[in-house]
Amino acid sequence: MSIILEQLTKRYDGHPVVYNVSLEIADGEFFVLLGSSGSGKSTVLNMIAGLAEVDRGHILLHGRDVTYLPPQERRVGFVFQNYALFQHMSVADNIEFGMRIRKTPAAERRRRRDELLELVGLAGLGSRMPHQISGGQQQRVALARALAHQPEVLLLDEPLGALDAKIRVELRRNLRLIQKELGITTILVTHDQEEAFELADRLGVMSFGRLLEVGQPEELYRHPQTEFVAAFLGTANLLVGQGSADGVKVGPVYFPLRQEVKPVGDAQPQRVQVLFRPEDVALASSPEALDCPQLGRGEVEESAFGGSFERLRLRLPPIPGVRPISPPVSFGSGSVLVEASRSQDQVSRLPLRPGDSVWVGVRRIHALAHPGLSFLIVTDGSPLSNGALMLGGQIARLAHARITLLGYGQKPETMGRHLREAREQLGSGLAALETRATPDLLAEAVAKEVERRPYDLVVLGFQRQESVELAEQILQSGEHHLLLVSQPQPTPTRALICVTSGEPGKDDVLFAGRLVRHVGAEATLLSVLPQEEDGQPLARSRAERFLASGVRTLELLGVPAHTTIRTGPVRDEITSEVTTGGYDLLVMGAPLPQRDGRVPLNGIVGQILNVINRPVLIVRSGV
Repeated sequence: MSIILEQLTKRYDGHPVVYNVSLEIADGEFFVLLGSSGSGKSTVLNMIAGLAEVDRGHILLHGRDVTYLPPQERRVGFVFQNYALFQHMSVADNIEFGMRIRKTPAAERRRRRDELLELVGLAGLGSRMPHQISGGQQQRVALARALAHQPEVLLLDEPLGALDAKIRVELRRNLRLIQKELGITTILVTHDQEEAFELADRLGVMSFGRLLEVGQPEELYRHPQTEFVAAFLGTANLLVGQGSADGVKVGPVYFPLRQEVKPVGDAQPQRVQVLFRPEDVALASSPEALDCPQLGRGEVEESAFGGSFERLRLRLPPIPGVRPISPPVSFGSGSVLVEASRSQDQVSRLPLRPGDSVWVGVRRIHALAHPGLSFLIVTDGSPLSNGALMLGGQIARLAHARITLLGYGQKPETMGRHLREAREQLGSGLAALETRATPDLLAEAVAKEVERRPYDLVVLGFQRQESVELAEQILQSGEHHLLLVSQPQPTPTRALICVTSGEPGKDDVLFAGRLVRHVGAEATLLSVLPQEEDGQPLARSRAERFLASGVRTLELLGVPAHTTIRTGPVRDEITSEVTTGGYDLLVMGAPLPQRDGRVPLNGIVGQILNVINRPVLIVRSGV
């Protein structure tokens, strides 16, 4: 193998930007790291090049451990997005620069320079200055300079990102030809999926510092294993259905399936995510004209000309028992959106315009095991944490969620005994149960664990007043939500979801609904208007519309829901509603993180935590 990465981890200001990345890249392979901005892909490249220190892990290049070697001893070539050419040097001098530093003889430098100028299509332009050539030509100079000292590995960090579309296509072809001709092992970092598909022998998809999947481009596009990769690579239609031994049901529609879908834990019935791409969608003027399973009759909402093909967005009525994932539907809507694409030949046979009705079928699907929810329940064996253990375990059982039980703050023998007893208390019927023990204090223990594996929900015992700062620290350590349990209690039957109109409020409703529906509880959506807004019709009208959309969303999830609007001090009104309404679960949205990542709870949420003795679910917004 040319490149081996072993559990690479990199942190900035204590936060992991790359976590536990392991990867092997073969000799002569063109490998592409694909991910959105901030996914950690460029940091991986910088660590390989020696431009960023490795906090943990090892880097092997052609069998040499280069983890702690300086960049000049790693035998790598690096091409940056912004070219990084020396503006006061000619094209020829730029290419020779690295060889001159390495004291390569002048005759050898000139020979190698001329070879590279011809290789990258710039023969005869060596005397020009960077400002005298185009952006595409400058990038070719940067590539030639990176290859000049004959590196064993070539690293490309978004090298075509600053160029226009036509030049990018041309340079992609040239880059692939040059890489094949030289046989040099190459890693390219990009967020451009078309670029990744065209260049990669294999590609890896990164998100939030983790390498999620690795494979050949077509395989990852057709048969991804995770929801993120399915939705990130191209356009995806994703629905939640039910899996069986030989097929998948999407509502009343049955799709035979050749592949085996591996279940997550022992959850029954097995939920699956059904993926079909726009090109897998069939459209016809009648159900008889479809030669594939039918989703139903839809309406054309949008159409767009794409040159050799047409893109359509179709809106179907709700499909009983089906929850759409992608494309996402608007808040409060029960319809299903489907993305479709057609050749111009198909367009001519069945012209469609926005507003037209058409029958929709699906030729081919791919099923992914539904990941379900993942809970982290922390315990130190105290009565306080025992209440959180039992409530979290019961909710997890009803939600078919996976549990990691994290013991902290006790001696190994004591903690081992407690964890064994906790397993017995939780009993059977869980999708999966893992136990872990740590000598660390609570906040540090949670931070390390959510770095190891992301969770949807952290559950812990909560003692009022002195624990608000601790809750802030735990929210800051990851993207999870937080359930605080102050005393033992049975499974909730009535949930009060406190919301404000806006995007964060939608996240509160969606996650709370996802959790509450599993435990069979009913919900009330509460919005509190400050006294000064009580007489403003627009403020009340806006709140009423938002709450009505929230009710529709919850009902689509199978949660009976009601609404109420109160006027007055927010803390007092929420406290009064909890007390008089007999609620046994309070849901509140977390404030948006500050610049340093801190989630401040010293406002309304903290005030409520100090006076409420019921479980409180704090929901983080994805905004």
